[in-house]
Amino acid sequence: MTELRSNRLTLIGAITVGVLGFVAIFGPTIAPYDPTAQDLSSRLQGPSLAHPLGTDQLGRDVATRLVYGARVSLGIAIIVTAIRVTIGTVVGLVAGYAGGWVDESFMRLVDIQLAFPGLVLALVVAGILGPSLRNVMIALAIVGWTTYARVVRGSVLSIKEREYVDAARLVGTPRRRLFRRHLLPGVINPVIVIATLNLGTVVLATAGLSFLGLGAQPPTPEWGTMLSGGREHIRTAWWIVNAPGIAIMVTVLGFNLLGDGLRDLLDPKQQARVEEV
Repeated sequence: MTELRSNRLTLIGAITVGVLGFVAIFGPTIAPYDPTAQDLSSRLQGPSLAHPLGTDQLGRDVATRLVYGARVSLGIAIIVTAIRVTIGTVVGLVAGYAGGWVDESFMRLVDIQLAFPGLVLALVVAGILGPSLRNVMIALAIVGWTTYARVVRGSVLSIKEREYVDAARLVGTPRRRLFRRHLLPGVINPVIVIATLNLGTVVLATAGLSFLGLGAQPPTPEWGTMLSGGREHIRTAWWIVNAPGIAIMVTVLGFNLLGDGLRDLLDPKQQARVEEV
């Protein structure tokens, strides 16, 4: 924790993520307006005391929708990343430990998927399944687990050759316990770092798919949908698109700064290599 505090950029990232989490959890309980209630008499009003971030083309309070959108965006990011981590970690553990044809089969599947750009593949999957937040989560989970699988497999290939793992096998340790007690702790640090960085990526990808009409559908308060709905008024009502755009930028930046700091904290050897270069 001391090392985390000593790095200003990492601390900024941690504070940013903490504030976003607080807003997502508690913000909707204190928001003064209904995020979907329309008031055409107040449409396209600029920032004021009553509406700190103005109103959109349907008279809805932008600040309120931004707060509710934080819950949607961060919730999706957490769920998708959790699915990616679970699938990728299981595949990497099994492939790295089993070796042989099992390893070869899993890694060829990973290579095939990595041959396609992730966002393009997610667009195809979301387009086939139909526009909805659930289908966006499925699409993003399907295309994002391969990174975890490769990293975990590489770590397992190294760990399983160590003496304490050989000793555990010789004394008849059950495979499930071997995975839980000896292999999983050795791969958890890089997984945490990748997951932290992925959270910001998922927020950005979700907003992008929603902007294209494949994700959240109106009147759901989601940042990408807010961008899409306000693009026709970007010249006359800049606050409609600026607010969610800045929210996305700050969120991605916060997770990236935190992820970089966790990498330095959890993998000091990598940090030493970077300093030598």
